Amino acid sequence: MFDVKVLGSGCRNCETTHKMIEEVCSENAIPITLDKVEDMAQIMSYGIMSTPGVVVDGKIAHAGGVPDKKTVLSWFQAKCCPGNDNCC
Repeated sequence: MFDVKVLGSGCRNCETTHKMIEEVCSENAIPITLDKVEDMAQIMSYGIMSTPGVVVDGKIAHAGGVPDKKTVLSWFQAKCCPGNDNCC
């Protein structure tokens, strides 16, 4: 199970990123807990200066702009299947 946080003010890009993560993980049977973090003090504690930011298992995976589906999937493949891009 991956712990995923979407960091941002709740803007359209943040909502789109949140939804995309849900879709990619659902389509690929990747187990996650997904939270939104909208508190600016918490966001800044991660060192994120541009939103949306994404944190996977406590590490920054993305900052600024909406990632594409391939990028989202790569965050999980790198952790669950090192060296095997087709595992998830």
